[in-house]
Amino acid sequence: MMRYEGPIYRPPSEAESLLVQATIGCPHNKCTFCMVYKKGPAYRVRPVKEICEDIEEARRIYGDTVRSLFFPAGNTIAMPNDDLCAICRFAMEKFPRLQRITVYGSSQFVAEKGLEGLKELREAGLTRIHVGLESGDDEILKRVKKGTTASEQIHAGRMAREAGIELSEYVILGLGGAERTQAHALATAEAINAIEPDFLRLRTLVPKINTFLLHQIRKERFRLLSPHQVLRETRLLLENILCRTVLASDHYTNYLNLSGRLPEDKERLLAEIDRALCRDESSFRPFFVGTE
Repeated sequence: MMRYEGPIYRPPSEAESLLVQATIGCPHNKCTFCMVYKKGPAYRVRPVKEICEDIEEARRIYGDTVRSLFFPAGNTIAMPNDDLCAICRFAMEKFPRLQRITVYGSSQFVAEKGLEGLKELREAGLTRIHVGLESGDDEILKRVKKGTTASEQIHAGRMAREAGIELSEYVILGLGGAERTQAHALATAEAINAIEPDFLRLRTLVPKINTFLLHQIRKERFRLLSPHQVLRETRLLLENILCRTVLASDHYTNYLNLSGRLPEDKERLLAEIDRALCRDESSFRPFFVGTE
């Protein structure tokens, strides 16, 4: 039987992927907006032998039908390079039809790999990293305790692209609150333009239980954006993105599902936002506190 420990999350785009747990928890685990591992388990890397046993078990269950594989948990890119390369190679050997291997990875841990380390991972079979950019504004990154800076995120993203690894960068709309909404949009667009990720995925800030950010909101130290304010922030963000990328907002937190290719679809996307801004705010999803 394949083994899993702690919460198991995967991106929506990995819905059809085989999930084989490679790490447990998150080595950073300080972001003020994230509840996932605040009560444990503590971060650790599973032994390569155990991971390979689970890959073997998956092979017995699914045969050679597996086309995509995601290695949870929250920051698997932080694994020692030799270990991550070993399990990628083993998976490629066991699943000859495998087309994609992906992981979550924060920019500071991607940067630690260096260009050569990232190239080694690409050669071993790693094809995509899902990165929580969250914001390109250093003040916001500091406030939410992201553990990185805009310049490090740009450096990490450009290295990954140079190594031939696809990048899926995530942005949290509203993360700067009412105070820094414009700075958030403009600085994030600047970072995206510098990175030129393959995919840009939008999420809207939803406060989660057991987080410091929720405490700040309840103490009125952080003002959440209204639906219209989030849409105006989104519009400013998209207006200022000049690079080529695929936009997706495939998430239950968003007020509007925007998808398309930039820059080709920019005018259509901005028009969709403008139409949504004509709707009464009561027509959007209600405020809620997230529990997962």
